[in-house]
Amino acid sequence: MDKTPIIHAYRHLYRELLRAVQFAPPHRYTVRNQLRASFRDKDAVWDPEVSKRTLWFIQAARREAGIEHKVLKNLVRVAWERQNMDTWKVSYRKKSESRGKDVIQEANNMKATVYNHYDMTINMLNKSMGIRLR
Repeated sequence: MDKTPIIHAYRHLYRELLRAVQFAPPHRYTVRNQLRASFRDKDAVWDPEVSKRTLWFIQAARREAGIEHKVLKNLVRVAWERQNMDTWKVSYRKKSESRGKDVIQEANNMKATVYNHYDMTINMLNKSMGIRLR
């Protein structure tokens, strides 16, 4: 399979995402990491139509501060929050310092499932619009 259209799609999406977040330092790295992860995913299937519609969505978000811009802004913010969660060492130290506390266990259970509803909402948005956002 020819990888040229995939590379071009990646570059177009990356360029438009950078313009949409106005090259702001914390968000441009988040956008880069999300895009890399989605293109490196082994289970992902590349569809040119979905890529084209996603590019249109990002261009609309870049052009004016409408619904598309608000959706993209919230997607980037949530992705940034997810990246900045505690590392395994910090989590381990917090657990070891608070042994036997039920509140900590409840917080850990909640932290594990906090993004389930959000992910389902994004999947429904992707399915209804024929786009691929993460």
